[in-house]
Amino acid sequence: MRLGLPRWSGTLAVKAAVFITVMCCTLAALLGVLVHVSVSNQTVEQARDLALSRLDEATTAFEAGDRLMPGVGVDPDGLPASLRELAVAGERGTMVADHEGRPTMWAAGPADGGRALAVRVDYAQQARTIDDLGRAIIWSSGLAIGVTLLVGAFAVTRVTRRLHTTAQVARQISGGDLDARVDDPRTKDPTRPQDEVAAVAAALDSMAASLQGKLLSEQRFTADVAHELRTPLTGLHAAAELLPPGRPTELVRDRVAALRTLTEDLLEISRLDTGRERLELDTEQLGALAERVVRAAGNDTEVEVRVVRDARVETDRRRLERVLGNLVANAHRHGRPPVVLTVNGPVVSVRDHGDGYPEYLLVHGPQRFRTEGGSRGHGLGLTIALGQAEVLGARLTFANAADGGAVATLVLR
Repeated sequence: MRLGLPRWSGTLAVKAAVFITVMCCTLAALLGVLVHVSVSNQTVEQARDLALSRLDEATTAFEAGDRLMPGVGVDPDGLPASLRELAVAGERGTMVADHEGRPTMWAAGPADGGRALAVRVDYAQQARTIDDLGRAIIWSSGLAIGVTLLVGAFAVTRVTRRLHTTAQVARQISGGDLDARVDDPRTKDPTRPQDEVAAVAAALDSMAASLQGKLLSEQRFTADVAHELRTPLTGLHAAAELLPPGRPTELVRDRVAALRTLTEDLLEISRLDTGRERLELDTEQLGALAERVVRAAGNDTEVEVRVVRDARVETDRRRLERVLGNLVANAHRHGRPPVVLTVNGPVVSVRDHGDGYPEYLLVHGPQRFRTEGGSRGHGLGLTIALGQAEVLGARLTFANAADGGAVATLVLR
């Protein structure tokens, strides 16, 4: 099963922050506009009522021939033309306009002789009140947006941090660390309410535990089968040695030897799977070790050893010989000559001139019991070589040469 892993990241946090900011700005703007419009209308209505009330008093005084109050006049200077025309037409109205540099509320009505009787009320205080209200709305909206962003960022960061941890654990599991868990079962509180992120983490932990159990069961089964086969195979090998010489005896001995090799390979893989292998380090000369490996394989006449630059490395000789022996055997079995083992400092490469590695191996690495193109073998040789290289702390890579042939490269520390 392939895991789709979430990327951590600021992407989710940035999107959430942008969303919160846009929503806060929109809400603050909407509320600010509503409050500003409501208060402005109320202030204007109060000023208009006051101006009309004074216009009523001025009209009564004008009709009675009494002296007009300050701020009242007939066709006074500064009266807006549109308001004058409305009054001359016999209607009453109000308007806010600047008079001598100050906001003024005008109220005008008809007077005799086609003139306009007008009242002006100072509107500066109301205008300042509306301006102050606008500034207060802007500052309070900014403060509210800032506080909301801080709280939202804190909440989003907590969620994204947990998602980041879950993604890291998923990557560790996909990398082979089946002991990785999001929540430590020893400290986890089962009574604590779970949100969606906690549910995902719990599902991942459950999946890892189930996968680990199945793999451990498979490893135990492989080890048990290999161990159980060793005893009858030892007896079978001894019995095959007692058979009279002949072609049938050679076939039996060959198949018994192949079965013994397969059994030993399975045991070695089961030991590598446990991850409890211990190194026995010593200093080795790579060039001499490579020549020993080729001679021990019995095909030193078909494998060329090239020492470009010799080097001494601290390594486990048995494991390194196992890695190189398996690479040489694989090149000899599945490739075509010439097979060349090259030592260039701490880098050892094995190349043949066959058809190269199959595509699945280049993409996913060696896989047990998988071969292609009718090749003989069980796919265990390269698997063991890769496992032993990991125990050594070395890096083993597989590639195909541009001019044909498979190339395995081992880089030692």
